[in-house]
Amino acid sequence: MKLTVTQENLSRALSTVSRIANSRGSLPILSNVLLKTVDNQLIVEATNLDVAMSETIGAKIKTEGSITVPARLMQDYVASLPASTLTLEVKDSKLQLTTDHHSSTINGTPADDFPVMPVIEKGDVLEIPGSEFKQTLQQVLFAASSDEARPVLTGLFLHSIDGNLLAVATDSYRLAEKNVMKTDKDISLLIPASSLQDVLRVMKDDNAPVSIQYDDQQARFSVGSVELVTRLIEGNYPDYRRLLPKNSDTTAVLKLSDLQEITKVSSLFAREAAGGVTVSIDEEKQDVSIRSIASQVGENTAVAEAKVSGEAVITMNSRYILDALSAFSGESVSVNVNGKLDPCLLTDPDNDDYLHVVMPVKS
Repeated sequence: MKLTVTQENLSRALSTVSRIANSRGSLPILSNVLLKTVDNQLIVEATNLDVAMSETIGAKIKTEGSITVPARLMQDYVASLPASTLTLEVKDSKLQLTTDHHSSTINGTPADDFPVMPVIEKGDVLEIPGSEFKQTLQQVLFAASSDEARPVLTGLFLHSIDGNLLAVATDSYRLAEKNVMKTDKDISLLIPASSLQDVLRVMKDDNAPVSIQYDDQQARFSVGSVELVTRLIEGNYPDYRRLLPKNSDTTAVLKLSDLQEITKVSSLFAREAAGGVTVSIDEEKQDVSIRSIASQVGENTAVAEAKVSGEAVITMNSRYILDALSAFSGESVSVNVNGKLDPCLLTDPDNDDYLHVVMPVKS
C-alpha cells in the first residue's frame, strides 16, 4: 500500500474512530485502527466488537493495500504533525509515514486479522433530517442510565406510535421523550446511548439526512463520510407511557430562564441533601418558589413569577431539573404536578414535541 493524504483529513478521521478502539480488550488487535484503500479512497476503521466505526477520506492511491496500527500512537502522532501532505507506505507489516520534515515507522499487524465491519444486508432503512436527529439526541440521551445492571435503560428507545417516530430515554429517576417526525414505518429499536454519543460527536450543523439501516440485531448510522455499526440492546423497554400524567391538578407556566435561575441558586444550598429542593406552586401569589436547606451552611428561598392554576408542593433533585431545562429550546416552560409523590411533567407550552418527567424525592 502506498498513498498520499493530507494531515488534516487523516487526523480528523483518526480522532473520529480511535475512541472506539479498545486497549483493554482480550484481543490486542482491537486496540488498532485499520487503514485500507477502496475505490481510490482511504478508509480508517476501528471496532471493539460491539461497535464499529469508519470514516472515508480522499487520498491519492498509488498502490492498493491495508494494515492495522496502534490507534493511540497513530492518532497522537498524526495530530502532532504540522499541516502538510503525508505519504503512507506499507513494507513488511510496517507503516512508513513521511512528510517534508518528518519520517517515522510504526509496527503494524496484517489487516487479515482485523474483525470485518458488520454488514446489514436485508435491513430496513430510515432517514431522519440531520438537524432533527441532532436535536433529538441532545434532548434525550442524557436521561439514559449508565447502570449496566439494567441494560435496557442504558439505551435510547426509538419507536413508532400512531404514525409518529418517538425517541425516549430514562434512568428511572427522570425521563425524556422527543417526537422526532412522522413515519409510516413500524419501528422498535433499542440503541446503546454510548453509541449514539459517538454519532452525535460527528454530526455537523447542517440538515444532511442521517441514514439508519437496521435489522433485529444491529443498526448502521451513516453521517456524511462516517459510518457506525452498533449492536442493539436485547430486551423489552418498560411501558413508560403509563407513567406520563394524563392530566395535572396544578400547572405553572413561567419563563424558562427564571426557573433555571432560581433552581441553580437553590441547588447551591442543596448539596448536603443530595440535590433535593422543595418546589412550591402558589395560585394565590401566582409564583413558583424553590427552597433548599443546608444545615451546616444556611438556607435559601428563590421565587419566580408564573401563571399558576392550582397548589402543589413537591421535592425533586435540582440537578435533574437543571438538566431537563437545558434541553428545552423555547422561552417558557410549563410545570405540571398532581401530588407530592407523583411525577412532575415539564413541557413547552408553545411546542408539544418534547416532554420531560422528573420523579419526586421521597422525603
